[in-house]
Amino acid sequence: MFRKMRKFKQQISDEKCVEILTNEPRGVLALYGENGYPYALPLDHLYDDGKLYFHCAAEGHKIDAIKANPHASYCVMDEGFKKENEWALNINSVIVFGKISFVTDTDEKVRILRLLGNKYNPDPQDVEREIEKFLQRVCILELSIDHMTGKLVNES
Repeated sequence: MFRKMRKFKQQISDEKCVEILTNEPRGVLALYGENGYPYALPLDHLYDDGKLYFHCAAEGHKIDAIKANPHASYCVMDEGFKKENEWALNINSVIVFGKISFVTDTDEKVRILRLLGNKYNPDPQDVEREIEKFLQRVCILELSIDHMTGKLVNES
């Protein structure tokens, strides 16, 4: 169903892909938007137990797009590195394909919000205050991964 990577020599391991998804703070979510146009937007994410999670408002363009078609892709890149005496940047990237669903169970929403909050906010008490304040208004999206590829690209 999914294409094999054309430049397979640049392919990175699934373990490296998971490392990037776990450690990098954000990526770009691509959805099927309105009138046949793609809709892509930057988001913070959480990788947990083989799935990606996002938090957002409970209404808007993104929510409408997901309700119309749950298929999505998500791309994450690391900061890259330069080899000694070379100008070109080497970047690891991961592309995930899957379907998005809405997390509706309150306990699961709190668990994910806590993990997300602790990833981005160094103050656990502040995380708890934010959860209490926004729990009823926040939407949690779960991207179940159907396919994942990653590669190391040299910009030269």
